[in-house]
Amino acid sequence: MPNIHQQIFIAATAEKVYEALTTQAGLSAWWTPNTSSEPEEQTIARFTFGNGYYKEMEVVKLKHPHLVEWLCVYGADEWIGTSISFTIQFGTKEKLLAEHAELSDQLHQSSADRGSLLIFHHNNWKEYSSMFAECSYTWGRFLRSLKLYCETAEGTPWPTQHAVEN
Repeated sequence: MPNIHQQIFIAATAEKVYEALTTQAGLSAWWTPNTSSEPEEQTIARFTFGNGYYKEMEVVKLKHPHLVEWLCVYGADEWIGTSISFTIQFGTKEKLLAEHAELSDQLHQSSADRGSLLIFHHNNWKEYSSMFAECSYTWGRFLRSLKLYCETAEGTPWPTQHAVEN
């Protein structure tokens, strides 16, 4: 099965990133302002994107401040049954670099001495498709929005995730 996998360094504490991933205010600030959610396992979070379209995620697992897992229970057919996880590792740049050499450019370009590595997975897609390709790209944009929100308190949630920056 195809899977989407992304990693991003965020110059913020694990607690800040976790809060952005679990609270209605945080999710609204970086993914879509039309969010309804509670930071509790076995609840359903709803993310509305316009024209009446929405996705619903069952909050499967929460381990403060290191792990958030969702299961898509409603949305586009290709999304239903897919799982989404956010794993957060906090540490110094040196420690993160020693464990994740692939992050060299991200870590060297950050002026922060410490921060969080966010490891993102969107798994269990049935096939590679145009929807898979679009979602892979758009998740990158939304994860950048999450990074901006955690670092500056200003994300670029839907419908501005594709806006051109100056």
